[in-house]
Amino acid sequence: MIKKRDIVVQFYRSSGPGGQRKNKVETAVRITHVPTGITVHASELRSQAQNRMRALKRLEDRLKKRMVRRKPRVRTAVPAGVIERRLRDKKTTSSKKLLRGKVGGDQTD
Repeated sequence: MIKKRDIVVQFYRSSGPGGQRKNKVETAVRITHVPTGITVHASELRSQAQNRMRALKRLEDRLKKRMVRRKPRVRTAVPAGVIERRLRDKKTTSSKKLLRGKVGGDQTD
């Protein structure tokens, strides 16, 4: 439950098409949760009360999402087949590089 003293509610005129009805009535709602600084707004409906309820619901959802802690990732063991393939690829690359010689020079070692 959100405490009333923790939020600041502002009303303003919503933007977009709608003509006189939208231009003279402040139906859009912006709610700011002061402790966290989260701001939500709703301006879809004609009713200020319905927009306020929508904005409060959005704020609750955001606060719940913020409170959920993510579980830490548990590392799993690398399969033996992957280790073998990686070593085989390293050996292949190494043998290719050993076959390379210097350009235009003797290949005596």
